Amino acid sequence: MGYIQEARENHVKKKVEEALRSKMKQKAMKECDHYASKYAECAYGRTLSVVFKCRNQAKELNNCLHQYTNDTVLEEMKREYALQHDGKP
Repeated sequence: MGYIQEARENHVKKKVEEALRSKMKQKAMKECDHYASKYAECAYGRTLSVVFKCRNQAKELNNCLHQYTNDTVLEEMKREYALQHDGKP
């Protein structure tokens, strides 16, 4: 395999991974919408005090998001993608 062909394949793989990451983040935001709303409600009208006053809401949101946006989830999405596309990794 030539250098140019390999570079093209790596570029495609990166684009696919970017798309999967984006899909993963969208799903996480959808699943954690309740926590995002609670954080937004707490943060409304605050500036610097948001860090202190909304700490619990931020922690809840981050914990929820982490359930849906971690390396394990991404690897599973990559496996599913590979299976859907003729088993090509």
